[in-house]
Amino acid sequence: MKKQLKVPKFKNENEEADFWANVDLSEYLDPSDFEKANFPNLKPSLRPISIRIPNYLINRVKEKANELNIPYQSLIKQYIHKGAMSAR
Repeated sequence: MKKQLKVPKFKNENEEADFWANVDLSEYLDPSDFEKANFPNLKPSLRPISIRIPNYLINRVKEKANELNIPYQSLIKQYIHKGAMSAR
């Protein structure tokens, strides 16, 4: 730690927001100050979307998901993830 950060008492949220917006934390912290954090119960944010998929394709995905014994929407997410990661 470089130097101690003195956080004042705030009268309201706006005053606190101004303080944090203007403080440069690099003056107070070194990379060695950080510790690895683990949040095992944190779930990623999900956003529902609508997508048009032909019936034959949805049926095939459902059949494949049934073979793998997983929900078909989970399988679709896996396919999208795999495609997005290989597109890098």
